[in-house]
Amino acid sequence: MFGRLAEAGFTLYYTNHAEAILRYDFPDLITEIETALLELRLPITEIIGGGGGETKMTQRLRKALANLGWPKHNFIVAKTVDGEPKESTSHEIDHVRRADAGTVAFEIEWNNKDPFFDRDLENFKRLHAEGAISLGGIVTRGPDMQSQMFDKVLNFGHERNLESYEDLIALDLSPTRPQRAQIDRQVDAGKPFAEAWAKKFVSDKYGMATTHWDKLQDRVARGVGNPCPLLLVGLPASIIDMDA
Repeated sequence: MFGRLAEAGFTLYYTNHAEAILRYDFPDLITEIETALLELRLPITEIIGGGGGETKMTQRLRKALANLGWPKHNFIVAKTVDGEPKESTSHEIDHVRRADAGTVAFEIEWNNKDPFFDRDLENFKRLHAEGAISLGGIVTRGPDMQSQMFDKVLNFGHERNLESYEDLIALDLSPTRPQRAQIDRQVDAGKPFAEAWAKKFVSDKYGMATTHWDKLQDRVARGVGNPCPLLLVGLPASIIDMDA
């Protein structure tokens, strides 16, 4: 199952019989998930550029899933006593796929603050307990992408001959004053400018406090989201396009 994803370097992990549930209850959805993910490409310029808001790669993945019948959905769980509403909660999910056998929920956490994992997993837990979903899935940066991020950004710096702040500004990259101070300290200690910048850039934008595989695994190991069956997908470094 998901053989094409595995061959392409994607990291896959299942909890609470999620693999069997997908294989026997949602076989068509396996193909849909593979189709959307295998089309993904991440230009290095999108890793370097862009400020807040949703990245273009996330937008492309969202569109691909939506076109396959995975729209965003807001679940509303309401409780009543003798017909009188007492309380209600809502759980917005990035992508929801309904099938005859049940419903699958999917979240994309390409680069967010890592507490968003807690939100996603707790939402899955509550919705599963209510019988609203059969399984939850999360896509995030895989371990090899996370470990190679500095090298990829540094290679970009070398290829673009980044040797000064003026070179960064020409690419619409403007480090803040505190960031410049840290870069300057590393340059003063003997590091080339491109390396000092790449280290600070990756630490700030794709650091340990952001959503990536290890942070997700830490939560799953602690039982966050249990007993909802989970499919976890790690994006590989191979989808990064250094020529774009």
